Amino acid sequence: MEHSFFLQAFIYLGAAVLLVPLSKKLGLGSVLGYLIAGILIGPSSFALIGNNGGDIMHFAEFGVVMMLFLIGLEVEPQLLWRWRVSIMGLGGLQVLITTLIIGFICHILIGLPFSQSLAIGLIFAMSSTAIVLQTMTENNWMQTMAGRNAFSVLLFQDIAVIPILALLPLLSPDGVAHTNGSHDASLTQNLEPWARTLVVLAAVAVIIFAGKYLSRPIFKMVAATNLRELFSATALLLVVGITVLMTLVGLSPALGTFLAGVVLANSEYRHELESDIEPFKGLLLGLFFIAVGASIDFNLIAHKPLLVVLSVLGVMAVKLGILATLSYLFKMRKDQFLLFAFALAQVGEFAFVLFSFARDQHIFSTELFNLLMVIVAASMALSPVLMLLMEKLLMPLVIRKRPEEKRAADPIDENNPVIIAGYGRFGSVTGRFLKANGINTTVLDANSDRVESLRKIGIKVYYGDALRVDLLKSAGADRAKLIVIALDDSAQVLQLVNTVKKHFPHLHIVARAHGLDDTYELMDAGVLHVYRETIDASLRAGTDALKIMGVRAYTAQRAYDLFLQHDEKSLKKMAAARHDRKQYLNVLRKKIEELETLIQSDIHENSIHTHTGRDMSEIRKEDEETVEQ
Repeated sequence: MEHSFFLQAFIYLGAAVLLVPLSKKLGLGSVLGYLIAGILIGPSSFALIGNNGGDIMHFAEFGVVMMLFLIGLEVEPQLLWRWRVSIMGLGGLQVLITTLIIGFICHILIGLPFSQSLAIGLIFAMSSTAIVLQTMTENNWMQTMAGRNAFSVLLFQDIAVIPILALLPLLSPDGVAHTNGSHDASLTQNLEPWARTLVVLAAVAVIIFAGKYLSRPIFKMVAATNLRELFSATALLLVVGITVLMTLVGLSPALGTFLAGVVLANSEYRHELESDIEPFKGLLLGLFFIAVGASIDFNLIAHKPLLVVLSVLGVMAVKLGILATLSYLFKMRKDQFLLFAFALAQVGEFAFVLFSFARDQHIFSTELFNLLMVIVAASMALSPVLMLLMEKLLMPLVIRKRPEEKRAADPIDENNPVIIAGYGRFGSVTGRFLKANGINTTVLDANSDRVESLRKIGIKVYYGDALRVDLLKSAGADRAKLIVIALDDSAQVLQLVNTVKKHFPHLHIVARAHGLDDTYELMDAGVLHVYRETIDASLRAGTDALKIMGVRAYTAQRAYDLFLQHDEKSLKKMAAARHDRKQYLNVLRKKIEELETLIQSDIHENSIHTHTGRDMSEIRKEDEETVEQ
């Protein structure tokens, strides 16, 4: 049955509109809703779209490219450099170990030829950028350790696609690279390796140069027209142009657009680019997930159900084991390693391209190729289900969470210059101090029990999740001057920081940090006022201990100030060195030595001695009387 373009569009959009909201309402997430929509309208079910699922896939993959561009806009070059250990170390080990183990299983245990086993190992090492990032973004997991590490692995996998494409022709049975249709677009395929490297480096240099020096005057000229649609067209032109350039030189378009996004991360047009690209990205990503669901060949599954099921589960189990081991080696917490491992256990969308290319090189027979494509699509479709099971069943066993009463956020009827997010032991002290000094605050807290308890003692607190942009607007974030972020969860603190920076950039941020790791992450996010919740109390205890031991109050207080000042200055050096354990320990050792020397020098230079000939209790009494006066 032939369908017109508009009828095809109606079917795709209708399936999405009907099934995605239902999936979200059932708590399954939007990705699974799109996949189910694709399965139902695909050729193996109601066949509403005929056999066009594979054709639409190439168009829909452009949504993945746009997503990487938007992610690049959120990642500054300095931050990317700080992630180099997780990108090269964690990402490199994941690809290498997965390739070796899956290749070994295929060659030794299953009996496939070496060339096929190696190709399968390399391609199965890839994970789905679209599914992982979309799922993590929906669940606010991108700013967690697992989210950042998963992104680092995905970024390395995009880089690894380049050598994989170069290696596959060498695995051809007759040793000769074959060209076929869709792969003729690369201008570098017939070049010598050194020439190909130069062309690739030149393409990357063009993107960096254009993004840094040419984009600003172009966007300035377009913005001067005051035509929103023209700015949208320019943003799309940028992404399409980079995609074409990357395709011509044989690189991953997603990698190229991500690099362009990183270059433009500090541009004044960054927010405008995000708002213009976002709708296209969301629509095309949804189309991509529908195409994945439609591409699953249920006829093959019906004929060989045991083989397909064992293959899919086997591949995902092997990847889960490898990822869990790596997360343990890289010292992730239990909840983080679960999230990291389950997120990356599927095979990625680029496997469709790589397996097609390998088939063109005569590496795979048609029968084996069809089986491998089903494994890829089925693993992608199964991934959101596994993520859901992990979140609902495994996570509660690892982390004991107190169930919160679900209710609507309270209406807010006041606008104050300060907003406090979280009114626990940290936020309540800050709030009471500000109130005592005549500064009114609007307090938000998502713990319903705490809200009711505080209201009983006369403290005005609004129930609601401060991570919601609409609630922040209701609280007067558009007109406030300062927000104090005192949430109990470290990941939520960082997430709220990013939300405030994106939607309310005028707000000054005072953020609570639970420890050094949280402090470093908040510093990386650009927060100027970070306060570790234990540092002041610990130093006050140390100051009182000095006084009890006979040190004069002035000397003890001066030591307190010197220690805190030096400690805060050292944080930047420690943050920069924290990914290299040896360097970090050296910086920490040097910091301790410098601090001891600094305080001792200050004592001698000011001739303020610890011990005197007088009774220490009398001196302390005099000091206290002086303070009271």
